[in-house]
Formats: sequence, C-alpha cells, structure tokens
Amino acid sequence: MTQFLIDNWMLILMALTSGSLLLWPSLAPQMGGASVGTAEAVRLINREKAVLIDVGEPAEYAQGHAAGARNVPMGALATSKDLPSNKSLPVVLLCATGARAARAAAQLRKQGHERAIAVSGGNKAWREANLPLEKSAGA
Repeated sequence: MTQFLIDNWMLILMALTSGSLLLWPSLAPQMGGASVGTAEAVRLINREKAVLIDVGEPAEYAQGHAAGARNVPMGALATSKDLPSNKSLPVVLLCATGARAARAAAQLRKQGHERAIAVSGGNKAWREANLPLEKSAGA
C-alpha cells in the first residue's frame, strides 16, 4: 500500500485536485461566496422575490441598468430607504462590472441583510446574457 502511494503520488495528487475543483462551486456559497451569475440572479428575483439594486452612480444608472433595478449609489447604502426592510429577503446587487456590487454586498451583510449578493460581471454580464435593460429618461 505504501509503495503504491509512493509510485503513484502524481496521479493521486491530480485526482484530489480535480475532485476539489469539482466540489468548489457547491461549497463556495456556504463559505461566504458573495456573487452569483446572471441566471442565479434571475432565479432569485423570480422565485424568492429578491430586490434588485444598482449601486452605480446616478449618471451610470441613467445610461442603462437592469430592468426593475432601484438605484442606490454605494455611498448611500447605509442610509437608503430603498433597501428592503425585511432583512431576510435576498438583495441582488449590480454595478458596471461587479466590483462595487461585491463591496456593497459585504457592507449590506454587515448591516444585517444576510442574503446580500453581487452579480458577477455586473451590468456588463447582464447585457451579455441578453437580459432586459432600461435607460432613465434624459439619458
């Protein structure tokens, strides 16, 4: 048995690595994963009544945002009345690329919104997935 392990250490290492890479996506949400893809975001909105928040600046929001998204700029998160009062509802966050949304999700989780989650890739990924977009008047 020991000789087998020594002779085949590289194969064993590859098997363990590939197995852990296959398991990683299913373990990431339990380990504090702060982002989801567009398909999962749509599922949360449709099935779990998630609130869609765009944390971009008002000018970015006016240029184009996910249909139905509320605009709450990053700097206004702490005091905004546009966030759901029910802190157990999922809050799906978007920005141009997903970076600010990930920071906003962490901030909201600290404020008690336990299911705050960012969309990976932000509005860019939303657009690439051919999901509905809208522009504000005057944009």
